[in-house]
Amino acid sequence: MDKRQQSETDMETKYIIPALHKAGWDVMTQVFQQFPLTAGKVHVRGQVSSRGKPQRADFALFYKPNIPLAIIEAKKNTKSIGAGQDQGRAYAQMLDVPFVFTSNGDGFIFHDKTNLEQPNTELTLDQFPTPSVLWEKLCRWKDYQPDQQALLGQDYYDDGSGKAPRYYQMQAINKTIEAIAQGKNRVLLVMATGTGKTFTAFQIIWRLWKAGRKQRILFLADRNILVDQTKNNDFRPFGTTMTKIEDRKVETHYEVYLSLYQAITGNDEAKKIYKQFLPNFFDLIVIDECHRGSAAEDSAWREILDYFSGATHLGLTATPKETTTVSNSYYFGEPIYTYSLKQGIDDGFLAPYKVVRIDFDLDKEGWTPKSGEKDKYGKVIEARTFNQRDFDRSLVVEKRTQAVARIITQHLKATNRMDKTIVFCADVDHANRMKLALENLNGDKVAEDERYIMQITGDNAEGKAQLSYFIDSGSPYPVIATTSELMSTGVDAKTCKLIVLDQRIESMTKFKQVIGRGTRIDEDYGKTWFTIIDFKGATQNFKDDAFDGEPVRVYTPSGEDDGTLDPDETDLDDTDPTPPDDNDNGTVVDPKPPQPRVKYYIEGESVEVVLERTQYYGKDGLVTESIRDYTRQAVSKHYRNLDAFLKHWNAAERKRAIIAELQAHGVIWDELENKVGKELDAFDLICHVVYDQPPLTRRDRALQVKKRDVFTRYGEQAAKVLAALLDKYVEQGVESLEAIEALQQEPIKQLGTPRQIMQAFGGRAKYDEALQVLEQQLYAST
Repeated sequence: MDKRQQSETDMETKYIIPALHKAGWDVMTQVFQQFPLTAGKVHVRGQVSSRGKPQRADFALFYKPNIPLAIIEAKKNTKSIGAGQDQGRAYAQMLDVPFVFTSNGDGFIFHDKTNLEQPNTELTLDQFPTPSVLWEKLCRWKDYQPDQQALLGQDYYDDGSGKAPRYYQMQAINKTIEAIAQGKNRVLLVMATGTGKTFTAFQIIWRLWKAGRKQRILFLADRNILVDQTKNNDFRPFGTTMTKIEDRKVETHYEVYLSLYQAITGNDEAKKIYKQFLPNFFDLIVIDECHRGSAAEDSAWREILDYFSGATHLGLTATPKETTTVSNSYYFGEPIYTYSLKQGIDDGFLAPYKVVRIDFDLDKEGWTPKSGEKDKYGKVIEARTFNQRDFDRSLVVEKRTQAVARIITQHLKATNRMDKTIVFCADVDHANRMKLALENLNGDKVAEDERYIMQITGDNAEGKAQLSYFIDSGSPYPVIATTSELMSTGVDAKTCKLIVLDQRIESMTKFKQVIGRGTRIDEDYGKTWFTIIDFKGATQNFKDDAFDGEPVRVYTPSGEDDGTLDPDETDLDDTDPTPPDDNDNGTVVDPKPPQPRVKYYIEGESVEVVLERTQYYGKDGLVTESIRDYTRQAVSKHYRNLDAFLKHWNAAERKRAIIAELQAHGVIWDELENKVGKELDAFDLICHVVYDQPPLTRRDRALQVKKRDVFTRYGEQAAKVLAALLDKYVEQGVESLEAIEALQQEPIKQLGTPRQIMQAFGGRAKYDEALQVLEQQLYAST
C-alpha cells in the first residue's frame, strides 16, 4: 500500500517502532505507546457531567521506569515530518523532558532543548539516538554527578498492580530526589488536595531509603487520622520496618517512624519523647500539612524540627501559608514543585464544582433588638445591629438554622439522600443545633439508622468515632456530618458530593482546605463533581487571585512583628475546643487564654431567601451561565461558524463520532436535551442553540425522508429494514442508526439476523452505503 494511504497507526508500527528497536530501545520496558498524561476534564451542567478527551502521548521513552527522557508524536505520511512538534513539546513540558521527536514515517525531527546552538535536527529512520546517548545528554545538561545518577536511577516501588505515578507526581518525585541529591535539606512540595501527596511522599521516601541515602525517616502529622491513613494505606509496603510512636518509651530499631506531634512532645519536659532519640537519629523528616502545626516559628511543635535540624525536612501541603507571622517558604524555601487545584481540575484528576449561593434577608439587612429585648433564656440582648458575622457566633436565630437545614434537605431529596455531605458550622454549638434541625427534617432516614446525621467535632467522642466510616466509600453511614473545624483538613473524603458552608471563612488557607474536602474523584461511587451550597459568602474567595496562585511571602521574622493579625487567628472560635490549628483528640495546641463570648438565642424572627444563584467552574473561575450559553461557547471554539460545522457534519461517515467529539469538548447532551427539547437530535440541538437556526424535530426529518420515497431503489426486505431504522431514529436519534445493535432489537430483528439483513442489501459494505444515503437524506434540507 502507498505510504501516503496508510494510517497514523501504520506509521507507528511499520516505521517508528522498528527505528526504536534498531537504536537499542527495549519496547517492553523503555517504550510506552499511548502514554496517559491527563484523565480528561469533567464538565458539569445541571445534575449531569461528561468527561473530555484525555491527553496521551503517542510514545513516551524512559531510560528507566522512573526516568522519562523523550516524547515522540506520530502523524500520517500526508503530514509534514515536523507536524506534531507543538503537541510534542506540550507533552514534554508535562513530563519535564528535554527531547521531542516527531515523525510521519519518513524520518524524525529531533528537538533537543539541551542544544542551544542547533535545537532542531532532521534524522533518518536509521539515525534515532540510543537510550544511553539521550541519558548522557540529559546528565550533562543537568550536571548530574555519578553519585547523583545512582540515586536518581533508583526505581519506584512497584506492587505489580500497574499503578504508576501520574505525570505530575512523577515530576514532584523526581524534582525532590534531584534537589536532595544536590544537597538541598529543606524542600517544599505543594500539591492540591486529592492529588496524592502521601503516595508521592511514599515514593520519594522509598527511593531514598532503598538507595541507602536516607535510612531513618520520621513522618509527622498533627491529626491521628492522618497518621493512621498513611500507615495503613500508602506506607504499608514498609511493613515491619515501620512503627507508629505511641508509647512513652521508644524503640530505636525501626527505620520508618510515624507520629503525632502531640504524642512526642508537650509542655512538660518529661513528655518530650522525641528527646529519647539522638539529634542525628533521623536522616529525613516529612511534615504533612506543613501549613499547620509547626508552621509558626514560635510553635511548641517547631522545637521538634529544631531538635532534628540536621535531617532533611520535606514539607507537604496543598495550601502553603504566607502571613506576617507564619511562612512556609521562609522555612523550606520556594516550592520545588506546585500542582494546583486548577491544574488538577483541567487535567481531570480533580472534581470540578458547582456553587449554589443562598442569601437570606436577615444576612443582608442585619438584625437590631428592641430596647431592653431579651433572648429566649432571659438575657438582655446587647443594643446594636447584628450582622452576618455575628450569626451563630454571638446571635443565634433559630429559624435561620432551620432554613439552612431545610435547603440542605431539599437539595438531597432532589438529588440523592445518601450523598455524603459535610456541613461546616460556625462552632460546636452551631454544629449541634444544625444536627438537630436536620434530624427533624429527615426523621425517616434517622429512623433507618441513627448515624444518618452525625456531629463530628473535636469534643464529640461518638461523632469522632464515626469519622473513619464517613470517609469509607464502602460504608453508607454517616451520610451527613455537621462539623466546625475538625473536618476542615486532612480528611480523605473521596465520596463527599455536597459541601455546605454556613461558616464565615476569611482565611484563604482554610478556604482551600475546606474546598479540598470535595475535590477527590471516585468513579466507582459515581463521584466526578461536587456541589457547594454557600450561605455565608465564603465562595467569594474563588474570585481572589490568591485562590489558585502562589502565595506572596509577607512574613516578618521574630522580633519584627508589625502587629498585623493572621486571618487564621482572627477566625478562632473560643466556644470550640478544637481551633483550626489543633488536633483531633480535643486537646489544644499552643492554648490561648479563653475569650468569653456572650451568645443570644432568639426564636421568632422570620428568615426568607432573597437571592439564589448557581455558578459553575469554568476556565476563568466561577461563571453564571445557562446550558445554552455554555454549549455555545464550547462548540464555537471548534467550529467558528455554521458553515464549518455543516461541512464537518456532512463529511463524517459516522455522525456518532462527531457527537462523541462534541461531548469531549464539553457538550452535555442529556442536560441540553432536558433544557431545549428531547424531540430534537444532536444536529438540530447544535444548529439551534449555537447558530440560531430554526430546528426540526426528529419526526419532521423522518417524514421528509419518507415523502421523498428513497427506499424504492432497494429490495422489499431492505426497504423494510430502512423504514424500521428510520422509526428507530425518531425514537432515539442518529446514533441508533449507526449502532449494529439496532439490528438485534425489536421490531428489526423479526426481519432476520444481522447477517441475513446485510445480505438483503448485498453485504456489509452495501448496508453501510445504504445507511450513509439514509443519513444524507435526513439532513438534505440543510
